Amino acid sequence: MIKKSIRNKLIVLLLLTTIIPFGTSIVITYFHTKNYLEDQVVKENSNLLFQGRVNLENYINELNGLTLSLYNNPDFMNYLRNSNNTNNYLTIGIVKNVMQTILYAEDNINSVSLTFAEDNRIVAASKRSTVVFSRTINNEKKDIFQKAKESPFNMYIEPVNVNEARNKTISIHRSFTNVPSDEVLAYITLEITPENILEISSNLYNEGSEEFYLLSPEGTLIYSSNADISLNEKNQKWIDKMIYSNQEKGMLEWKEDAFNGVMIYDRIPDSAGGWYLVKRVPYTTLYESAFNVAKINIMFGGIGLLLVILATLFVSFKITSPIRILSQNIQQVEEGKMEVQFDSLGQDEIGILGNRFKQMVEKVNHLINREYRLQLENKTNQLKVLQSQLNPHFLYNALQSIGTVALKNNVPQIYTLVTHLSKIMRYGMNMEEDIVPLIKEINYTKAFLLLQKERFGEHLHYTIELEESISNVAVPKMLLQPIIENYFKHGFDIREGVGSINIECKQDEDDLVITVCDNGVGVSDQRLKEIYQYFEEGKRNRDEEESNIGLKNVYVRLNLYYEDRASLQLTNLENGGFAVTIKLPIHEEGMK
Repeated sequence: MIKKSIRNKLIVLLLLTTIIPFGTSIVITYFHTKNYLEDQVVKENSNLLFQGRVNLENYINELNGLTLSLYNNPDFMNYLRNSNNTNNYLTIGIVKNVMQTILYAEDNINSVSLTFAEDNRIVAASKRSTVVFSRTINNEKKDIFQKAKESPFNMYIEPVNVNEARNKTISIHRSFTNVPSDEVLAYITLEITPENILEISSNLYNEGSEEFYLLSPEGTLIYSSNADISLNEKNQKWIDKMIYSNQEKGMLEWKEDAFNGVMIYDRIPDSAGGWYLVKRVPYTTLYESAFNVAKINIMFGGIGLLLVILATLFVSFKITSPIRILSQNIQQVEEGKMEVQFDSLGQDEIGILGNRFKQMVEKVNHLINREYRLQLENKTNQLKVLQSQLNPHFLYNALQSIGTVALKNNVPQIYTLVTHLSKIMRYGMNMEEDIVPLIKEINYTKAFLLLQKERFGEHLHYTIELEESISNVAVPKMLLQPIIENYFKHGFDIREGVGSINIECKQDEDDLVITVCDNGVGVSDQRLKEIYQYFEEGKRNRDEEESNIGLKNVYVRLNLYYEDRASLQLTNLENGGFAVTIKLPIHEEGMK
């Protein structure tokens, strides 16, 4: 019985569907975050080292440029080629100026020395003394000069660990050749203080969480952020591995020499010394964010698991399969399928709920059918009442027009008027036709205006513009006549000049726009506000003349057919007159 219990099965199922996905999600999130952070750190530090490399390269190239500029000094080069001629005071003065110019060209240059290749004569200048000419044999410098000579760039930077003492200087040696030959004439040495190098290096790492090193091409430490590495430089295997990799830049994962993490490195071009910039980031720093994310996920996972257990116990007691059946039927009702597909859900609370739901659906079905029939009957009755309101008044005016013409002219023109009248009456009194093509409504309107034209003669002018593409658009019958009738009743007699009425029918995207403009005096803003309020409320003052029944009928019929998808707008024209704009959808479902 226990094994077959829905409660127990539900508990086990929910625990499995919660622990396994959530545990998997934590693991995947951790490794994804870890890999992302590693890639991000490598990318950011690679960009940082690249910028540091550019700064160091520019600085060293700037110093190299000072010595390379000497090739452009013909007097100095002649002095090197004829070094035995030391009595030429003019030449000696030029050499002094050259040495002092280089010495004071950069604040970090401490001294400049020129050593001749043949006889070891030296010309030296420092900021503590003037230019000195001497003859000294310095065997220690021979190996260094030989490296500068063998270098493809005729330059060699003597490696010195600037961490050991900040008063140490870095020596840059360059061999001067007798161009275009390869004969070495002399060696020039610049001794510079390391302040700029130390400043550039300090900006490339976070002290306490990262390490940074500058290495010579031979692997000698020039700068180290870790004093222990400086003291134990010879036992650093990672230096040899990186040097022997022969790669300009890259990334290494390292788990030796008391360091676990990644090393990102970049190399300055050989033309600027070929130094390596190395940055080491421990895993503890690299994955700190990933560890924090994993802890947060585990914490929320524990809370979520506890909530799942409590919810499972509650749900297993209260909810059974009948609730799913009830939910399915509710969904079908939401989709418009008003049918209940169950007989009984039991005698408990869910069963009572099921029975009440069935009763509700049956009652809703009954009310929908009843409301639908009432709505159809109501629309039909309202339309008939509205049309019956329009016809007597129109018939009176039409007969009055015919009588007036007959009295004045006594000609066969009456026949034409009667013909128009018969068309109008046949169109208006056809109760079976509620929706008509726009062209049919326009033809009816033309017949009506022709009668008015016969009545008023040259005192009336009208135009009708209709786009051919919208001629067959379905519209409610008798839509324009009440608006035109309203003009003759309220605006025609108080106009200035010839009475004018213009009708324009056009398409605006998916809407049909019908505009009726006249040259009457329009209405005041207060009156316009009252008309709109009358539209909304459907009421009027008992003492007020029933002057807006035509516009009211149009407004009511638009609401009956289109609800809020159609609009009726009343506007006073700037140059005088009144405009009625009807906007209704062209493709309206059920309008045929």
